[in-house]
Amino acid sequence: MSSTNHANSYYAASANDKVIRPQLTGEHRCDVCVVGAGFTGISTALSLAEKGKRVIVVEGTRIGFGASGRNGGQIVNSFNRDIDYIFNSYGDEIGKKMAKMAFAGSELIRHRIEKYNIDCDLKHGNVFAACNPKQFEDLKAKKALWESHGHNELELLSASSIQDHIGSDRYAGGLLDRKGGHIQPLNLVLGQAKAFEALGGQIFEDSEVVRLEQGKPGKVVTKQGTVIADTVVVAGNAYMFGLLPDIEKKAMPCGTQVIATEPLPEDIQKQLLPTDRCVEDCNYLLDYYRLSGDGRLIYGGGTTYGARDPGKIESIIVPKMLKTYPILKDAKIDFAWTGNFLLTMMRMPQVGKIGDNLYYAQGYSGHGVTNSHLMGEILSDAIHGDTERFDVFASMPQYQFPGGRMLRIPYTAVGAVYYNMRDKLGI
Repeated sequence: MSSTNHANSYYAASANDKVIRPQLTGEHRCDVCVVGAGFTGISTALSLAEKGKRVIVVEGTRIGFGASGRNGGQIVNSFNRDIDYIFNSYGDEIGKKMAKMAFAGSELIRHRIEKYNIDCDLKHGNVFAACNPKQFEDLKAKKALWESHGHNELELLSASSIQDHIGSDRYAGGLLDRKGGHIQPLNLVLGQAKAFEALGGQIFEDSEVVRLEQGKPGKVVTKQGTVIADTVVVAGNAYMFGLLPDIEKKAMPCGTQVIATEPLPEDIQKQLLPTDRCVEDCNYLLDYYRLSGDGRLIYGGGTTYGARDPGKIESIIVPKMLKTYPILKDAKIDFAWTGNFLLTMMRMPQVGKIGDNLYYAQGYSGHGVTNSHLMGEILSDAIHGDTERFDVFASMPQYQFPGGRMLRIPYTAVGAVYYNMRDKLGI
């Protein structure tokens, strides 16, 4: 058996379940085969198992190996593009349907944690932090927008009141979303995987898929085995590696970097984040941070286009952390890691169906924790015959990045430089 391990992250070190599932060998038959054991795949599989389907999940490495086990752990509502953008870009009909789903992902996560008693350090509330007055005006508009669509657990924070939540003078104000929150993401996906297995589902690790054979039924082929399934779901996201080339052309892997300090004294924790909310700033290339269950500051940011791993993660992230919290200049960094998420041209999830029985979902563009859980439920509903929400996403156009495979990275990076400069100038 292969010995592929998780990234050397705080999440892997504090994982509740370190059991390695077997490799796929021989031939297996099921109702649905899910390729990928991240949030999307496990959410889909669990939802299908709850409906009584016989489901097999095939994972090339470990459960939660990709973005699901490496992200910032923040439960952030809505989509990368907010509800107003969706109305303006796709029309009132799609806008109204999308607005009904904008806060469903966070509700599903909390429901699953409670239902299956998942230990993942759930804490409530996230703060959007404005770095300049323009961003604060944008947060005022966000509050009004979300409230107009039924979300009433929001509080606008002035430059002084935000310091009740963040012990830093960097910010011009903020917005507290009490329906947001944060979790240990690897333990969240592992907990759902355990719940799926308790319902009769099977997960095979170290079982990289080398070929998909479309048809009725479909075939999922690894080096050692085959799954024959009435329906196939591809949920590899940024780690799909050639299974659906035409779909992969419509999105671009990007890297983000994260560090975790040593456990901090309680008085320091209270100085940093007095109410224990998680934070993301409003910059285009944003910083995000929170306290872990054992009192570490987890701080991330530094998007790398094209998923190139930086040679020294600390050199990217530590200066950002110290700009926010100079008090941490002597804090030891225990963990530093990177991982890939998938960016789409329109910054909206890409969801679709190929032929009669192959489904896919990808490209959450930085909002993967909530969107991936929602998408798993939507895919499950569609497979079970209820396509109402699936059809909304599937009807939205999916564009390739300009410049093709060779030029999409520099084009996107140039755009990022432009928006980053706007943030610095406050325009």
